[in-house]
Amino acid sequence: SLIAFCISHFALPLNPPTMPSLLPLLLLLPSALSLPTTSTTSTSAATIGKIRGVRDPIYHLYLQASTSSPSTPVLGPESSAAEFTIGGTIQSRSTSLYLNVQNATTSYKPLKWESTATTTAWGLEGDTIITVQGSSYGRRD
Repeated sequence: SLIAFCISHFALPLNPPTMPSLLPLLLLLPSALSLPTTSTTSTSAATIGKIRGVRDPIYHLYLQASTSSPSTPVLGPESSAAEFTIGGTIQSRSTSLYLNVQNATTSYKPLKWESTATTTAWGLEGDTIITVQGSSYGRRD
């Protein structure tokens, strides 16, 4: 089955080889990324998999670190996609860095790969990764 990764209100730049004309732009993700898994709804059990877009304009682009700036999360081709351990945190299995939400005054929040997990509000709900209710981010449907 697939788990959709919903990071609405968070921003990711597109990986340059995938869409070079959009390189300087941040993409506000209105919905879904997914990963193969057999896990059920949980905020405590870890799930491992690749995270990919399942809706336009990010359909079948995969979450990964930028090759020129490893702390910058980007969306790119499957050939360079990372695998992640997903529970209350999202951690890259190749770099051990954590996906954290950054502070911003905008309605969307930028994301960054960091050595310490400061965002522990990721949760699984059915086939969707969300920011959990009760977190400072609230739930994003």
